Amino acid sequence: MPQPRTAQSPAPQQENAVEHGKPLVGSSRPGARTAVMTRMRTYVGVGVIGVVAATGVLAGVVVGESGETGLATPAHAHPVAQVPGQPAPDGPAPSIPITDPTDIPTFDSVRSLNAQEARQAEYWLDQYGVRDAWDEATGDGVKIAVIDTGVDGTHPDLEGAVGKGTDVSGVGSSNGQEGLGAEPPHGTMVASVAAGRGHGSSSSTGVGGNTGVIGVAPEAEILPVSTWLGTERSDVRSTDEQIPDAVRWAVDNGADIINMSVGSPQQTWPESWDSAFEYAEEKDVLIIAAAGNRGNGITQVGAPATIPSVLTVGGVGRNGQAGEESSSQGISIAVSAPSEDLVGAVPGDGYREWTGTSAAAPIVAGTAALIMEKYPDLSAQEVAYRITASAQDAGVPGRDPLYGYGILDVNAAVSEDLPPMEGDGPLGSIAEWIQIHRRHDATSTASAQASAMPLTEDVTAEAVPPDPVVPLNSTGALPIVILAGFGVLIAGLTGAAAWHIRWLLKRKP
Repeated sequence: MPQPRTAQSPAPQQENAVEHGKPLVGSSRPGARTAVMTRMRTYVGVGVIGVVAATGVLAGVVVGESGETGLATPAHAHPVAQVPGQPAPDGPAPSIPITDPTDIPTFDSVRSLNAQEARQAEYWLDQYGVRDAWDEATGDGVKIAVIDTGVDGTHPDLEGAVGKGTDVSGVGSSNGQEGLGAEPPHGTMVASVAAGRGHGSSSSTGVGGNTGVIGVAPEAEILPVSTWLGTERSDVRSTDEQIPDAVRWAVDNGADIINMSVGSPQQTWPESWDSAFEYAEEKDVLIIAAAGNRGNGITQVGAPATIPSVLTVGGVGRNGQAGEESSSQGISIAVSAPSEDLVGAVPGDGYREWTGTSAAAPIVAGTAALIMEKYPDLSAQEVAYRITASAQDAGVPGRDPLYGYGILDVNAAVSEDLPPMEGDGPLGSIAEWIQIHRRHDATSTASAQASAMPLTEDVTAEAVPPDPVVPLNSTGALPIVILAGFGVLIAGLTGAAAWHIRWLLKRKP
């Protein structure tokens, strides 16, 4: 069981602060204490929760910066500083390609592990109640779409776990299993933490193999959706197209959960994403996103983790404290999970250590899969409620921008008898947000529901123009008329007063 945090937490920063001039990074990074300052190409999505300067703080969507594994996400752009005094828009600016030198980290300087070491390193299985939760559920029958850099389904720990996939980048394999972009191994690591099955003989718990990485939901199915993130190529589709297409494909192909260990340092997102996330909400698919990491410049939660209806995951270290480098902060964080000293499977048959909320998010995605197996009638919001309501409070009492509702407790989320959810749920609604914040746009994005009924009936009668009315002062004589009227009134009063005085004088004896 995770222990509540008692030490002092870093002081929350202003919600809309952006570290101008720093390279964009994602949700997991190489090295718990080594900030990888990379400059990359990016497509910028500006739009949204909070007002952005008219010049726009340009943000790129990138895969998470992965921890000690050297999986630092080479985030792909520099934000542009706001011009002082420039007015702020009420809507999103278009995405703009930014070109910067690229410096992609490699795995050469990080320690590899063997399969047995990888299993022994999974401290969260016991500390967070995962093994206890397996008495109730293992994720059987639940599908987790991993929108990332591709998932290697031939890895020994993922054999039989990877189902139908796709590529939305335009350059990957059609099954979504080819590693792409700045961090080709990243998606395989994410998938192994969510639903790895291990390998070898049966484990002592009877769940999965006894060696290698075993995920939180070892009998869930992974749907890989490969994207190209972190660097720019002329033959690669923009992130404005990749992300919404990935979300829609996942929903249409039966995903119950979508894991997005991707992010940017910008709180905004392109308007082109709106209808896809609304579509997922409408179809009751739970989207889980990583919050990002301070160590790579993401001091505040960035999109897609700022989008209403998304369950955002922050990170804590083994001591239960918010990660100084491995987690960002923001009011959209719903729950915190382990983000330091983690391990994941990499393409082929290898393993690497890593750090960051890229790894924390699939731990929560696996937890959601366990809940969905045990409680198949729950809505996505109700699944999120079980995760947040059972979390162990940390930091200031109640929800806060470092821990959300608290630190994940997997066994409690699956097994605890919780009171019914009140209201609409803990995540908010993207559909409601769109109604409020996109009203300025006369041509809205594509509807999330093609069969939606029109809000008003068609009017076919021809409108009759009103009869023209001459303006009151069309001749310019109105002021003269008014003055003349006052003159007549004053003259009348003066005359009446004079007559009255004369009458009084005549009456004197």
